[in-house]
Amino acid sequence: MYSFSNIKKLQEDLKAGTITCQKLVEETVLSIQQKKHLNAFLEVFESSAMELAKKVDEKIAAKKPLGKLAGVIVGIKDNICYKGHKVSCSSKILEGFESLYSATVVEKLLAEDAIIIGRLNCDEFAMGSSNENSAYGNVLNPLNEKCVPGGSSGGAAAAVAANLCHVTLGSDTGGSIRQPASFTGTVGMKPTYGRISRYGLIAYASSFDQIGPITKNVQDAALVLEVIAGLDKHDNTSSSHKVDIYSAQINSDKKYKIAYLKECVFADGIDPEVQQTILAHIEKLKKEGHTVEPVSFPYLEFLVPTYYVLTTAEASSNLSKFDGMHFGYRSPNATDLESTYKKSRAEGFGKEVKRRIMLGTFVLSAGYYDAYYSKGQKVRRVIQNKTKEIFSNYDLIITPTTPGTAFEFGKNSQDPIKMYLEDIFTVQAPIAGIPAMSVPCGLHSNGLPIGLQIMANFFEEGKMLDLAGRI
Repeated sequence: MYSFSNIKKLQEDLKAGTITCQKLVEETVLSIQQKKHLNAFLEVFESSAMELAKKVDEKIAAKKPLGKLAGVIVGIKDNICYKGHKVSCSSKILEGFESLYSATVVEKLLAEDAIIIGRLNCDEFAMGSSNENSAYGNVLNPLNEKCVPGGSSGGAAAAVAANLCHVTLGSDTGGSIRQPASFTGTVGMKPTYGRISRYGLIAYASSFDQIGPITKNVQDAALVLEVIAGLDKHDNTSSSHKVDIYSAQINSDKKYKIAYLKECVFADGIDPEVQQTILAHIEKLKKEGHTVEPVSFPYLEFLVPTYYVLTTAEASSNLSKFDGMHFGYRSPNATDLESTYKKSRAEGFGKEVKRRIMLGTFVLSAGYYDAYYSKGQKVRRVIQNKTKEIFSNYDLIITPTTPGTAFEFGKNSQDPIKMYLEDIFTVQAPIAGIPAMSVPCGLHSNGLPIGLQIMANFFEEGKMLDLAGRI
């Protein structure tokens, strides 16, 4: 069984003939079967992956130029479209649906000789912080199977942590890449809003959603970002801002001015060991010559309410197209047009998705729009302005990724508010639109990893990756 450490070493081994892409696919499929109980993969694309592997092997044999991701086995979250393959958002409402086109990120991966191995389980429509909301069952955390892997990209994080593929793509709306990365000891990144095209990502909340990589190490995250970032004619929210060679910006000797948010590091309810680990890293960074100072962010308590008012409103609108009429699930109990809509949506959507659709419909309704949605947009601007103000004096911001480590199944699932508060440190970045990532920074006495979150100013992923590489 080939032991993967990083993309650079993998490609050296491929060129040296130590391993072939076809053999890698065979071994990956076998590993996924052996660890099927983790429930990370909903489907393995064995035949199409083997075809891609064969093409790369032929390129290597003919000594033709290879793509940046040649031979890299990639899993994609089940809300990213891949032409000719099923996509369901882990929901019954899209049961049996096959995508008619590929997401831009998928096209970019394939253009650089990556091998897409399958689609990964997630919280239904990317709504959740524990991967307990999938219509196809829970994903187990490979580090402790009694615990959640985090959400919503739980399958993507678990697959990397369990060595079921080399890299995965997840989506992050309020922390859905970074929180599971923290819970599984992997590296997870949400880029600046617009850095990566959302074309082919099935929307949850369009002004928040971003695709990003989950990897074993920072170097691989930088390389994947280089490949999938950039302007896309299919997505008007994608940015024309220059794509840097991020992999060349890591492990520099630059000294940064770093802020840590006092309200996060000293928050009520934070695990004492998480707090001590973050404080130890702050001291370590100071010793390495960085300036690290406490900064006040007085809006912490407004982050989660603002996030849920705005994202549920967008979800209510985005999910209205899943109605049993055009594609996906249609209730067999429907008798007329009205009952088709009602029954298909009631039977096809899970409990959490229905909760958020109803909440979003309420905040958009006449009489409540100004009190909730309009107010939420104003608070979003206040949060963004305060974040910009911090970046006028500092290069980077650090916080814990999550208040604690991975929790046991069922612990928070009966209390939606407690579950929503799992996102308290991760929602600032998507509300403000800035990039953020989680890097593993220590182990708790319970044996589970602790994540440190780094945030950067708009399009300054290079600085963030550089510091992450050192941590």
